[in-house]
Amino acid sequence: MTTQYWLVKSEPEAYAWTDLMRDGRTDWTGVRNYQARNHLKAMVPGDQVFFYASVTTKAVLGLAEVTRSYFPDTTADEDGWVAVELKPVRALPRPVKLEQIKAEPSLKDTAFLRQGRLSVMPLTQAEFKVIAKLGGV
Repeated sequence: MTTQYWLVKSEPEAYAWTDLMRDGRTDWTGVRNYQARNHLKAMVPGDQVFFYASVTTKAVLGLAEVTRSYFPDTTADEDGWVAVELKPVRALPRPVKLEQIKAEPSLKDTAFLRQGRLSVMPLTQAEFKVIAKLGGV
């Protein structure tokens, strides 16, 4: 199966990159948007995921990997919401700020810029490679 690429967003006050590094893995819970849920359902172990710190930081800080496909989200009050398990791979040598992403012509059509409020979104392999290069990977 081909590796897929994703970007997940979290507010640092809710769950920070440093929390994921400390914890060693996490269940990516709390997603309550139907499109983002569908993206979670498409994730499989081995998929590569950029961790974006929203609100105050506004930067891609690290690389994570999907370690468990979707399962019921235990934080949901109703059925149908799902989570995946993520583990940290490494921090990016250089955080990739939102301004850098917006300034990069090859990223102008990313879901990240077109649907900025979405918390889980796909990236193409090419988009992933550009962000990785900007981050020093």
